[in-house]
Amino acid sequence: MNSITAKAGTGRSSLLPTLPLPRNPGMPLDMAWVRLVQANTSAIERRCATLGGRRTVKKDHQAAWLARAISCIDLTTLAGDDTEGRVRRLCAKARQPIAPRLLQALGLEGLTTGAVCVYHDMVPTAVEALAGSGIPVAAVSTGFPAGLSPFHLRIAEIGESVSAGAQEIDIVITRRHVLRGNWQALYDEMAEMRAACGAAHIKAILATGELGTLRNVARASLVCMMAGADFIKTSTGKESVNATLPVTLTMIRAIRDYEARTGMKVGYKPAGGISKAKDALLYLALMKEELGDRWLQPDLFRFGASSLLGDIERQLEHHVTGAYSASWRHALA
Repeated sequence: MNSITAKAGTGRSSLLPTLPLPRNPGMPLDMAWVRLVQANTSAIERRCATLGGRRTVKKDHQAAWLARAISCIDLTTLAGDDTEGRVRRLCAKARQPIAPRLLQALGLEGLTTGAVCVYHDMVPTAVEALAGSGIPVAAVSTGFPAGLSPFHLRIAEIGESVSAGAQEIDIVITRRHVLRGNWQALYDEMAEMRAACGAAHIKAILATGELGTLRNVARASLVCMMAGADFIKTSTGKESVNATLPVTLTMIRAIRDYEARTGMKVGYKPAGGISKAKDALLYLALMKEELGDRWLQPDLFRFGASSLLGDIERQLEHHVTGAYSASWRHALA
């Protein structure tokens, strides 16, 4: 067997397939626990600053990690000028994320991205384009990106996306609940959105760049998990500051604490600003160090990205051929 396949274990026919996890059912809001949550910003920043110098992978190992990153990408288009044709092309890219000759050379036939993420209006097109692939469609919802439409309309939007075939719903929280410390309101909002999703998995977007402090990020992460979030996600990608390593460390330590207390595993999705293969490797390394190998599977980890795939493909082409391709050859991703 090709060494890349053995190291990566990627694709939907992994060497060590994982069993489906029970969904996070949530728990009653525990305000005593929430108030105890703190975040040592300087220590978090120091920890993240050392990561790039301590964790590097080369050659076959790097190719395997990059292949794993592909399997965890939510390939995304959230532009005002999206068309059905663009979404169909994106879905074709999700089915075959890198050139067939590279997949064959790496021994990774069957590799796909983790999901395709679109606006609600494009859900039927994406569902049709991905039929039979096993790739889920994720829909951004609840007045994305600001999340300030009337609440009953946000709940209705979730239901419409689920009815259209979306298997994952990326919701946005009301930031003012966090900024005011109104944790009960955040919990109630999140719990109602979780109920509206039914069988569809829910990803709670915290918009961390607008929450002010890492302590707010940590507490919002915990409250959303208490209310039943299947994933917690950094950003909409529309804020001035999106995913960062310090925010990631803060959120995944909240995930670790929640699992230690409840036994439930919750997923994590950094989104916005992750466009280079080397950055993806840092995020994967941090997940492995803090949460372990189980969080390197697409049911517990996703990148929210559009351009990341193109750079990963260029790196894999260099690994196979020894030469970099022109970036315009991968413009679709």
